[in-house]
This record gives sequence, structure tokens and C-alpha cells, in this order.
Amino acid sequence: MLELHNIHKTFNKGTINEKPALCGVNLHLNPGDFVTIIGGNGAGKSTTLNAIAGVWPVDEGSIVIDGETITGYPEYKRARLLGRVFQDPMTGTAATMEIGENLALAARRGQKRGLRWGITKKERERYYEMLKVLDLGLEDRMTSKVGLLSGGQRQALTLLMASLQKPKLLLLDEHTAALDPKTAAKVLDLTNNIVTENNLTTMMVTHNMKDAIRMGNRLIMMHEGRIIYDVAGEEKKKLHVSDLLEKFEQASGGEFANDRMMLS
Repeated sequence: MLELHNIHKTFNKGTINEKPALCGVNLHLNPGDFVTIIGGNGAGKSTTLNAIAGVWPVDEGSIVIDGETITGYPEYKRARLLGRVFQDPMTGTAATMEIGENLALAARRGQKRGLRWGITKKERERYYEMLKVLDLGLEDRMTSKVGLLSGGQRQALTLLMASLQKPKLLLLDEHTAALDPKTAAKVLDLTNNIVTENNLTTMMVTHNMKDAIRMGNRLIMMHEGRIIYDVAGEEKKKLHVSDLLEKFEQASGGEFANDRMMLS
């Protein structure tokens, strides 16, 4: 479902602030893979997701999604293939629009727009049932502005919007990092349910090692723009945080230095 071939990206090339971000990243994801990505600060985790999403062009290499080479596609052309949830709950939704209107926008992504009435009765009924599954009471607030929702409610809604059209690839960039622990746990459970039920190929960047071990069927560790550890299946299920720290030290030749990860 996803192939990254020798991806390179350097920011501010040729200047005093030159920073190599991705140094020959190679990755192959099968349909239905749920991959968690961990690593220290500046390891290249979010940069990898941005490269796939087309936030900026890569310097070298190719990106293929479901057999379609998208390396040269602008960001808006990739949108029909991707779903994305960001770290900031304020991103990914239109705050001044109603909950139902946000869902309608997500449902129409990549389609031609006409002049017919915004949301049909049938669509409202569908959105009602979808929101009900979230168990957040949003199904009875479809006319409420999204800007009035809490961070957790917005992330849950964004997750629903990102998966509404069953994208080829779902990108989750530390999507629970800005939430309190209880809300983060609820959003993670919701994530697991949505990914499993829709069999979505997913990449989830996280700073929480326990979440990285618990979620998904595969775990990738990055360091200085490279993948230094890749584990899946039963071997992944048996991992402990201490194992990941040891693997990092073996692969990188140094101690794991990321306060947020260590504290979580």
C-alpha cells in the first residue's frame, strides 16, 4: 500500500542552517498494516509523514501509494489518497462551521461540487449514526460550531473525518500529544476501533513507547533521518519499554535522549 524508496530531504541546503532530515528512508507497508513510529527529537518521524503528504518536495527518491507514484504530486492531489490527523486539535476542522458541515466537507473530498442543498436528510442520518459510535454526545449537537468542542472531541471528530472515505493511507502525527491522559486514552481506543473496522493502512507517530508497543502490528524506530529498528507480529507484542531503549542504544550507539518519551 505504501512504498518509500531512498527518500532524502535536507532543509536550508547550502546555508549555515543546513539540516539533513531524511537520509535514504526505505519503507514498505502492506495493506492493513498499522505502523507506530518512535524516535528522539529530530529523528525524522513527522518529516516522513510530511514527505508522504506532500507538504514539501523530497530531494531524492520516490513515493508510491497503492501502485501510484505520487512523488511529484502537489499536496492537494494527494488528499484523495490520504487521511490525516495532526497534533493540534485546532487543525483538521473548520472551527466556524457546524459539526455536520465538517463531516459533509470530508465526505465530499475529491469530488466535484454542485449547487444543490448542503446536507441531505439521508446524509444527516448517516452522520448521526457515525457520531453516535464515538460515545461523546456529538450526535445531538450536529448544528454546534466545531470551535465550541473540547480538544478531545475535536480530535475524535477529525479522526472520523479523516477515515470517512476510507483513505489508502491514514497518517496520525502525535494526534494525542496535546490531550490529557484520560482523553488521550479514549482517542487511542477510538483510533484502534476505526482502523480495525475499516482495515486502514495506518502510520502513527507517537512519543509514548507504551502506546507504540500496544498499538498496531508493526513498530519502527527512527534516528537521524534513518530507520534503525523495524519489528512486527509476535516479536512486537513481547516488547517492553526497556527493550526499546536497549535496541536504540545498540542501533544508534548512544543513549536515548527525549524527555517527553522518557516521562511518558
